[in-house]
Amino acid sequence: MKDRFNNAVGPQVRLPPRRPNLTNPFLLVLLLAASLQCATQFFAYRFQYQPALGGNLHQFYPPWGIVRWAAKWYHQYPDAFMTAGGVGISAASLGLIALVVVRMVLANTAKANEYLHGSARWAAIKDIRAAGLLPKAYRRIDKLLGRTPPANAGVYVGAWVDRQGQTHYLRHDGPEHVLTYAPTRSGKGVGLVVPTLLSWGHSTVVTDLKGELWALTAGWRQRHARNKVLRFEPATGSGSVCWNPLDEIRVGTESEVGDVQNLATLIVDPDGKGLETHWQKTSQALIVGLVLHVLYKSRLEGLPATLPAVDAILSDPNRAVGELWMEMVTYGHVDGKNHPVIGAAARDMLDRPEEEAGSVLSTAKSYLALYRDPIVARNVSKSEFHIRDLMNHNNPVSLYIVTQPNDKSRLRPLVRVMVNMIVRQLADRMSFSEGRSVAHYKHRMLLMLDEFPSLGRLDIMQESLGFLAGYGIKCYLICQDINQLKSRETGYGHDESITSSCHIQNAYPPNRVETAEHLSKLTGQTTVAKEQITTSGRRTSALLAQVSRTIQETQRPLLTPDECLRMPGPQKDAKGDIVAPGDMVIYVAGYPAIYGKQPLYFNDPVFRARAVIPAPAASDKLRSLYDGKGITL
Repeated sequence: MKDRFNNAVGPQVRLPPRRPNLTNPFLLVLLLAASLQCATQFFAYRFQYQPALGGNLHQFYPPWGIVRWAAKWYHQYPDAFMTAGGVGISAASLGLIALVVVRMVLANTAKANEYLHGSARWAAIKDIRAAGLLPKAYRRIDKLLGRTPPANAGVYVGAWVDRQGQTHYLRHDGPEHVLTYAPTRSGKGVGLVVPTLLSWGHSTVVTDLKGELWALTAGWRQRHARNKVLRFEPATGSGSVCWNPLDEIRVGTESEVGDVQNLATLIVDPDGKGLETHWQKTSQALIVGLVLHVLYKSRLEGLPATLPAVDAILSDPNRAVGELWMEMVTYGHVDGKNHPVIGAAARDMLDRPEEEAGSVLSTAKSYLALYRDPIVARNVSKSEFHIRDLMNHNNPVSLYIVTQPNDKSRLRPLVRVMVNMIVRQLADRMSFSEGRSVAHYKHRMLLMLDEFPSLGRLDIMQESLGFLAGYGIKCYLICQDINQLKSRETGYGHDESITSSCHIQNAYPPNRVETAEHLSKLTGQTTVAKEQITTSGRRTSALLAQVSRTIQETQRPLLTPDECLRMPGPQKDAKGDIVAPGDMVIYVAGYPAIYGKQPLYFNDPVFRARAVIPAPAASDKLRSLYDGKGITL
C-alpha cells in the first residue's frame, strides 16, 4: 500500500527515505519511568526517607528504587508497597489518557501537503552550488590549513544575495549555452557583458554596437589576458582589421560549391526570411557562378578575389553584360576547361528572355550594392586574419564586430556572412580517440551575440546550437524579449529551438507580458496553504458560539506574470545612468529558479580597474597582406 501512489517527482524523489517513527515507543518508555518514579518517591516519603514537604531538601531516588526495596522488604510492609504501586498505576493511567487525547487531536488536525499542487521553490545556496554557479564549499580542515577556497570561472549570469546580505557572483564555466532576456537600457551590458569580457581569458567573438565594449574591455584583454584583439568595423576609414569573405572559400575542393552557395544565400537573404521570390532564387544562382568565376580567374591572373570585384564585373560600364556571360561560358577555369557550375550560371542568363534576364541582373546588383562603398570595399578586400585563427592562433583572439547604429541595417548582410562562416568553419569536423572526442582547437571560444535577433533569422545558429559545445564554442545570446525569437517574420517562429538549446536562461525585469508569462512558466507551480477561520454568534457577545479553522492547499505560480513585470529594475539618476542594481531571475535546467540581483561592474573595484585600461588605438593583425597563402605574424 505504501507504493500505491508512486507519483512523486523532482525534490520529493530526492528526499532521503523516511526513518521509522520511534515517537510512540519512546513516550511509552518515558511514561513507565515516570510511573516508577512516582511510586518510588511516594514510598520514600511514606517512610520519611526524605524531609517533609516544607523542608529545604528533597531526596530523589532512581525510578527502579521501588523494585529494589520491594525485593527486600515486601513481606514486612505489603500495604505500603501496594499503596505506592497504586500511585504509580494512577500516574501511568493519567499519562496514557493524556497521550491518547493528544494523538486524537493530532489525528483530527488538518496538515498541509507542500507538494499537493506543485513543488516549485526558490533556490537555496546548496542548489546554486549544485548547479555549478558558485564554487563548492571547502571543508573546515582547508580553513585550518590556510588553503584558498576554489575560485569559480566562466561567464557571468547574475548575482545572488544570501541571508546575511552578502552578494555572490554567479558564473558558469560549462560548455552549455546561455540565453538572456533584457530590454534596452536595462543594464545588461554593465551587468553581464562587460564583467564577462573583463574575466573570460579564452577567445571570444562579440557583436559590439557603438564600439563601447571595445573601449571598456579590449585594453585588459590585450594587456593582461594576452589576447590578440581585432576590431572589425567595416564602415570606418581607419583602425579596423580587414577581412575578405572570399578568402574563406575552400577553392579547388569538393566543398567549394557548397561554401559559395551558402555565401550567396546570405547575400540575397539579408533578413533571414528565406528565398521567397523567383528573383531571389535566380539571383542567388547567378551570384554563385559569378563568385566562382572571380575566384578562379583571380587565381590564374594573380589578382585578389573580393566581393567588390564581383560587383565590379557585373556593373562594368565599359563592357556589355553579354560579353561577361560569354566569358563565363568559354573561360578555362580548371586545367583549361570551363567550370560546369560557372558555365551553367552564364548559360541560364543567355537562355532567359531579355526582360527576365534584366530583372535577375538588377536584383543581383542590388544585393551587391553595399560593396560599392569605398570604405567597406577597402575593409573587405584583404584578410588580416582568418576564421580558423580565432581558435587556433598561438594566442587567444578577441574579435569585436563593431557596427554604428546608423550603419547597422546596411551592414547586416556582411555581419550575417561573418557569423555564419564562424559557425560553419569552426564546427566542421570531429574525431574520436579511445571513446572520447579529440579537440581540434587550441582555445575555447565564447560567441557573445548582443541583440542577437537583430541579425535576422540565422538557420545555422538554430541548427548548430545543439552540437557547438562539442567543438569548444560557448554561445551567450542576448535578446530584448521572447517575441523577437518567436516572430514569424523576423525571428525563428513559434516552434523555435533556441530556448531549448540553452542550458541557462536569465532575465531582467521584462517589458512585455509574453516574456513575463514565459518566465512564470519556467519558474513553475507551487503549493500554498490557505487558512480559513469561520465564526458564528453575535459579534457583541463576550464569547463566540463557535469558531472553526480549516487549512486548504491551493496552487499558484511561484512567480506570476504580474509579479515578474513588477520586479524592481535598476535605479537611475537624472541622466539615465544606472546607480543601483535591480532584481533578476536565473534558470538552470534541472534546478530551482534563482531569484537574484543584477551585478554592476562599476561597483566592483577589480572590474573598475580593468575597465579603465585604455583600448589600443588600432586593431591587431594576425596575417600579412593577402598573398594567396596568408602568412601568420
